[in-house]
Amino acid sequence: MSEQISNWAGNVTFTATRLHRPTTVAELQALVAGAERIHALGTAHSFSRVADSPGDLVTVAGLPPVMDVDTAAGTVTVSAGLRYGELAPYLNDKGYALHNLGSLPHLSVAGACATGTHGSGMRNGGLATAVTAMELVTAGGEVVHVRRGDDIFDAVVVGLGAFGVATRLTLELQPAFEVEQYVYDDLPFTALREHFTEVMAAAYSVSAFTDWAGPTIRNIWVKRRVDEPLPPPERWLGAVRADGPRHPVPGMPAENCTEQLGVRGPWHARLPHFRLEFTPSSGEELQTEYFVAREDAVAALEALDGVRDRIAPVLQICEIRTIAADRLWLSPSYGRDSVAFHFTWVKDAAAVAPAVAAIEERLAPFGARPHWGKVFAMAPEVVAERYPRLRDAAALARARDPHGTFRNEMLDRYLNG
Repeated sequence: MSEQISNWAGNVTFTATRLHRPTTVAELQALVAGAERIHALGTAHSFSRVADSPGDLVTVAGLPPVMDVDTAAGTVTVSAGLRYGELAPYLNDKGYALHNLGSLPHLSVAGACATGTHGSGMRNGGLATAVTAMELVTAGGEVVHVRRGDDIFDAVVVGLGAFGVATRLTLELQPAFEVEQYVYDDLPFTALREHFTEVMAAAYSVSAFTDWAGPTIRNIWVKRRVDEPLPPPERWLGAVRADGPRHPVPGMPAENCTEQLGVRGPWHARLPHFRLEFTPSSGEELQTEYFVAREDAVAALEALDGVRDRIAPVLQICEIRTIAADRLWLSPSYGRDSVAFHFTWVKDAAAVAPAVAAIEERLAPFGARPHWGKVFAMAPEVVAERYPRLRDAAALARARDPHGTFRNEMLDRYLNG
């Protein structure tokens, strides 16, 4: 039976009209082997058409849940459709942690890794950097295993669904840890510009939120591991520690957010911005995100400051985060320590488009890379220049899926070799 399928925000209505929900890997294999076109769909939190298909969509959320900790290897193998918010408490109860989490615990492990989702932290890579092995159903319906060190591993992990449908992932673990979360109000913009590294290196994970409407950074979210040297002061570089909980988006209820005010808690209850039991927003938004080299962070800030008049009128909030370099070919942080500028817009594509164009023009001198799961307007040849291994990934995807089983309009446009 056909159905109209949309992403979480409702800005993308998928071309596909059938969403398959297999309950076994064998059923998934048969679906893929018999499909002319099919693509995996995670939790549909992407704002682009990266997960679309001109044929059918398939979700692995119905496969049997797996959370298998290997204490000797220090890893956990999980079913691909499992959400981070379901996995993390299980790991914490066993004394383990992942190195980082994204803003939303609602995302599936496979979907987040496939699109380059990340958290923040000067020494923290994106979520996919924890992956040590993957199990995939390929275009012919075969089950294959890919491990770190294999020739194709660095292409497949952040693979945009172009290499197959992930069924299981194995992730590196570390000992569980606790985190205190503090929020600061009204950091002067000049202070962030003059002390950028100090601010972003102040704790295990730091995020800066601005509406680009005034001379201050609205909030700085500081997520401090309790084993780090000193808690942050009451006043810091002109900012003041918040006297109550905050939500990143002005006017939204703070109870949706993870606990603040320095209350100690487990890693998985502090590293995300939002609680699993709440919907973080109504989906009435669009999002874009661009990554530049960390060494260009201040220059990029100044460049964006020059177009704040075009950004602010259509912006809900902008988040600035740091991500460590990695070796994953299609990761926005491939080969360089990065700073990400994330924009949450009003849900009006026509009104937002000029702001997106202005940002892309301003960040062009820094080789800004777009996030695959967000809205962007860069031409394919520009994106190919910004991602040094994109053509290699495109050639490998063509070789492993010569009939284009997993292709879609976006992959044809950007992953075209």
